[in-house]
Amino acid sequence: MNIIYDELQDVKKHCESQIVGTKIVACVPSMVRVDIRKTKHKQLTACLQFPETYPHYPLLVELKSKTLSEKFLSGLTRVCEEECKKFLGKPQVLKVLKFLKLFLDENPLSVCSEELSSIKRLLDEPDQIKLKQKTSSLVLHITKESYFLKIRAVVPDSYPEEQIQVQIVDCNFPPNFRRWFVGQSTEIARQCVQKPLKPKPKDPPFEPKPSLWPTLKFLIDEIKRYPSELCQLCKEVCFPPDPSNVVADETAKKHIERVYCGHIFHNICLDTYIKTPPFHGGKKCPSCKQRIYHDKWKITPKLAEDRWAHQE
Repeated sequence: MNIIYDELQDVKKHCESQIVGTKIVACVPSMVRVDIRKTKHKQLTACLQFPETYPHYPLLVELKSKTLSEKFLSGLTRVCEEECKKFLGKPQVLKVLKFLKLFLDENPLSVCSEELSSIKRLLDEPDQIKLKQKTSSLVLHITKESYFLKIRAVVPDSYPEEQIQVQIVDCNFPPNFRRWFVGQSTEIARQCVQKPLKPKPKDPPFEPKPSLWPTLKFLIDEIKRYPSELCQLCKEVCFPPDPSNVVADETAKKHIERVYCGHIFHNICLDTYIKTPPFHGGKKCPSCKQRIYHDKWKITPKLAEDRWAHQE
């Protein structure tokens, strides 16, 4: 008991001064309880108990957190127990507390561990995800047939209150699809952290939410979808088997156009369809029946009808 008493005094004297971000909640023979904080969302509470044969037996470790996932805490608990075994016969409390603080410092992606697990479940062979803890970032390589997108996502220190930043590293989709991937992924991430300009009266108060999962899920879904998708008019696969044969000229007949509803068309097919009656109520997608919107075809049904009549 004297060994434990001496160690408790040492913890009271040195914990908060030596380990930045710690706060002692309890320091008694029955339990040492310490809050460890890196940021608002990277914090946990360590509950340490002394077994009967301490220090010849490792501390009993329990970790709690309102922000970090249970799966992450469970894994970290096992790592802590192994760490304690390195110091059998010696004081272990300060050692394990220092280890926990260092782990939070060196693993900034811990705050999104649950999202990362969900993202990994969406991936197939030969997709790849590489975590870069030192730079709080990840590199994601998504493939579908011969097409791919490689992106780098940076998770800010104040995540999830601040959105992730996504940058395309490499991609063999045509330029208009690259613009869509970047623009829409940025917008999805933004909506997670910025309240809407015109919130609905019955909406609850806005709170930022994690942006990694919805943003990367969008990109994975898009990459997996389009290489095998058909033109909704001629019913041929739009993307050629060899990406080097993709038409980049946005005026060419076989250029691939993506419309507002998400479906794709050959340029010539869509242009012919847009300019052919009936025009009443605007032209609608043959598949989903939503009205077609596209920057290239910004004409009203009335103007389209007048042009058709003039041609006739």
